Amino acid sequence: MKVFRVRNRGRFGAGLIALLALPLAACGGDPLESGGSNTDGDTVVVGSANFPESETVGFVYAEALRANGFDVQTKMNIGTREVYVPALRDGSLTVIPDYTGNLLEYLEPASTATTAADIEAALPAALAPDLAIATPAPAEDKDAVVVTRETAEKWNLTSIADLAAHSAEVTFAAPAEFQERSVGLPGLREIYGLDISAANFVPIADGGGPATVKALTSGQVTAANIFTTSPAIEANDLVVLTDPKSNFPAQNVVPLLRASAQTDRLTQILDAVSAKLTTEELVGLNDAVSGDSKTEPQAAAKQWVARQGLDTPIS
Repeated sequence: MKVFRVRNRGRFGAGLIALLALPLAACGGDPLESGGSNTDGDTVVVGSANFPESETVGFVYAEALRANGFDVQTKMNIGTREVYVPALRDGSLTVIPDYTGNLLEYLEPASTATTAADIEAALPAALAPDLAIATPAPAEDKDAVVVTRETAEKWNLTSIADLAAHSAEVTFAAPAEFQERSVGLPGLREIYGLDISAANFVPIADGGGPATVKALTSGQVTAANIFTTSPAIEANDLVVLTDPKSNFPAQNVVPLLRASAQTDRLTQILDAVSAKLTTEELVGLNDAVSGDSKTEPQAAAKQWVARQGLDTPIS
């Protein structure tokens, strides 16, 4: 039986879902409380969702725009798309980082596009007439099937398809909802033949976080659902299995804009940022903020913008 591929809105990680459900801006009330379109044409209001990666990328946009003469205000930790998309539409925000696949699903829930090309082709019509995007970055923060280096070498694994031959031996860690989502176990079974039995599924509700990583590195499980920008992948020499048939939708970081505020100059600066923002660079930013150094997102963003040469005007 073919699985009808309706994707979940947002990421699988229960930890992230919990973060997104938190009250707005715990450090001081609703960041949008001023509301409305109250800025002039030279002011750009940059926002973020309320999780560290989004906030850090939001500050990257803000720092680069300031370096290029824009009057920038920031309204970080706003919340989910149900909050920040209306804020873009009413003029409370000008730009916010988003993710291509989840953005398309939010705007067009019936869409079945999963490849980066198909998602980017479908987005303009879904965004019209009041929203727009700049060029998506190469950086992706998406679901992945991850194994240890030892397992990859033992079974000669490079892709999810390679793991399918070992289905009976695989124990798999992921949030509980991964068992039912169409791009979770049902999708892996349909697309790749990776058939994980209920007895071999280990539900861990930290969204691919420390508990999931520990289960994988300790040998409790053979494979796990971990997001591609997790610093734990490099830190533990883990292997991300390729997804050549795009079971998991592409999730490139993309600047989402209020269409009426988009200008050629604004797009030029955001495109310059996106061109530098690879998955490796995004992992580095996440590690700076959430790793041992615990750098504040704004400081990490400022340092990154300077390293990339984006702290001076772009001609």
